[in-house]
Amino acid sequence: MNKKKKDTRWLTSVALMAAIVILLANTPLGMIQLPVIKATTVHIPVILGAVLLGPMAGAILGGVFGICSLISNTTAPTLLSFAFSPFMSTTGIPGAIKAIWISVGCRVMIGVIAGWLWIFLRKLKVNTTVALPITGFVGAMVNTVFVMGSIYILLAAEYAGARNVAADAVWGLIMGTVTASGIPEALAAAVLTGFIGKVLLKVLKQ
Repeated sequence: MNKKKKDTRWLTSVALMAAIVILLANTPLGMIQLPVIKATTVHIPVILGAVLLGPMAGAILGGVFGICSLISNTTAPTLLSFAFSPFMSTTGIPGAIKAIWISVGCRVMIGVIAGWLWIFLRKLKVNTTVALPITGFVGAMVNTVFVMGSIYILLAAEYAGARNVAADAVWGLIMGTVTASGIPEALAAAVLTGFIGKVLLKVLKQ
């Protein structure tokens, strides 16, 4: 009976966090439109869910984030939406599969890696005040590195065409996005995960 109650509580908590992900993904606070790509803060509840509820919950929440990203890039396409929506693919089925990996698969990895990193840091007895920001920073960088890295590896030619640049300029553009967007996102995630996570962990203990 206790296990059943625990499972129900876990499912309810995951559903609540998923609702927050969906809410953020459908407001300007969650996906901030930039000239070329959409900067995001939706990964923050994914990271928090992975910390509070475990890697499996993080994976589910990352998947919800990814589906929201796929829908957003389908209904409100940008220059790079071909990399996030299978319906915007410029290379047919192979491109559609790549887009699903980038939009959904990469986001699942946020929750998986953040969840296991948190478990590892706690086993090392790293102080919560330190462990939470580290997990937030790494989780956000997983989003940026996996997404932009996958675009570079899988869709470099299409990316060059969309940006109207030579193929050998793609690496510089990818690194520019990581620096200009990814690092600020990661720093924000570190601060917010540290602050919100500490509050939520205290509430759960009570």
